[in-house]
Amino acid sequence: MADVIQNQYCVVIPIYNHEQFIESTLERIFPFDLPIIIVNDGSRDECVQVLNSLQERYDVVDVLHQPQNGGKGAAVIAGLKKAYADGYKYAVQIDADGQHDIEKLDELLAVSKGNPDALVTAVPVYDESVPKGRLIARYITHVWVWINTLSFAIKDSMCGYRVYPLNVTCDLLQRVKLGLRMDFDIEILVRLYWRDVIIKNLPMKVIYHDDGISHFNAVQDNILISRMHARLFFGMLIRSPKLLFRKFLPNRAKGSA
Repeated sequence: MADVIQNQYCVVIPIYNHEQFIESTLERIFPFDLPIIIVNDGSRDECVQVLNSLQERYDVVDVLHQPQNGGKGAAVIAGLKKAYADGYKYAVQIDADGQHDIEKLDELLAVSKGNPDALVTAVPVYDESVPKGRLIARYITHVWVWINTLSFAIKDSMCGYRVYPLNVTCDLLQRVKLGLRMDFDIEILVRLYWRDVIIKNLPMKVIYHDDGISHFNAVQDNILISRMHARLFFGMLIRSPKLLFRKFLPNRAKGSA
């Protein structure tokens, strides 16, 4: 299984000015022997220098530099497309700041291996470090996602710790223009669900660092997310007969891992 995972899977990390966390994040990924694609989303010079140094020191690290900041979604899209072009069948998206429970990556990979057509996503289990405002905002988005899929199949759509099946994902990216900022993580899950991709949910611990840097813009990103939910709602109305029919299909795979 290890050889199969190494040959078919890679890690994609979008980064924007998180140079203080990236090396420690990589050190937690290295034990899994996976190639790593880091997408620099127009970071400052200090971050670029750190990334270039890491690429020189570690053969498994490949850095893709974007000329200017395009948003988290734009960086992930670039990384997924590169992974697919490089011949990988699956890509694990991991945030650069080390919030995710990377030590449980083997559990995500095992679920993906057992469900090769599914998208496997972490469902955050928070401790007391999580800002309360984040929890409220997430729950509002959860409700909209449940409405726009007519399903509870997606337990959390905002966590950037997931395994993408690249063939169907990159086909979607070729056909549909998705949000390029914080709206990306949400929209791509909904649209993949619309395409009959099974979503497997796996609870994972998430920690917010006291010295962490958030690039979420409360005004701009909330406006983008609100507009995205509105677009998806009208898309759901068009697809509602099909979405409702899916509920009655026999032997439909369950979403929990």
